[in-house]
Amino acid sequence: MKVLFEKKGPIAYVTINRPERLNACDFETYETLAQIWREFRDDATLRVGIITGAGERAFCAGSDVKTNYVERPAEEPQNKLFPLLFELYKPIIAAINGHANGGGLEQALCCDIRVAAEHAQFGLGEVRLGWLPGAGGTQRLPRLIPLGRALEMLYTGNRIGAQEALRLGLVDHVVPMSQLMSKCEEIATEICKSAPLAVQRIKQAALRGLDLPLADGLKLERELYSWLQGTEDAREGARAFAEKRPPQWKGK
Repeated sequence: MKVLFEKKGPIAYVTINRPERLNACDFETYETLAQIWREFRDDATLRVGIITGAGERAFCAGSDVKTNYVERPAEEPQNKLFPLLFELYKPIIAAINGHANGGGLEQALCCDIRVAAEHAQFGLGEVRLGWLPGAGGTQRLPRLIPLGRALEMLYTGNRIGAQEALRLGLVDHVVPMSQLMSKCEEIATEICKSAPLAVQRIKQAALRGLDLPLADGLKLERELYSWLQGTEDAREGARAFAEKRPPQWKGK
């Protein structure tokens, strides 16, 4: 299978499984990823997703140019995947186990938290093919790292290593390869201690608020806060705090 999907309690594991192609995504892989993320979105028992690539060489080397651009369909499947990720308010962690290039880096940019192995490399090389990154790279990268460095990466197609990515804020943690998944699981476990609806509304407020004037962002925050106050989880959280016990979240 080109993509593996595993559920362990509230954590979903998504693995791009084309190590022979450095986990580059052909159209079938993009279509499968979109189906999996829809299932993750709609499954109330799943609260955090972790995405990685098979093997130790690559997270995802981007689109599989050799297969994808011989005969192109009228609607390319990645045009379904990336808008879906933009609207998905459950947290996703990227476990970047090697090369994250082109569409692979764009998938990582869609994630909330990025953890990289020490040997990981990052780049958007589309310009060397006469293209531009068409799945959010020109928009998300300059919002995440200093504009000049983002433009340098976009203009040249050059790659940077994990430590430089950490310095720029492109990734949040750099760990030895042997600790990559355990670090991601540690973060996911901490997230799962929090109220799931609150986590989702926080993500919605934070990401939507980036594109709003401050006054509008604060209005959105207040609306989401008021909505949460009507949930069972909000009442349970207050009771559990008063009773000095762990809360029992229901996602309601």
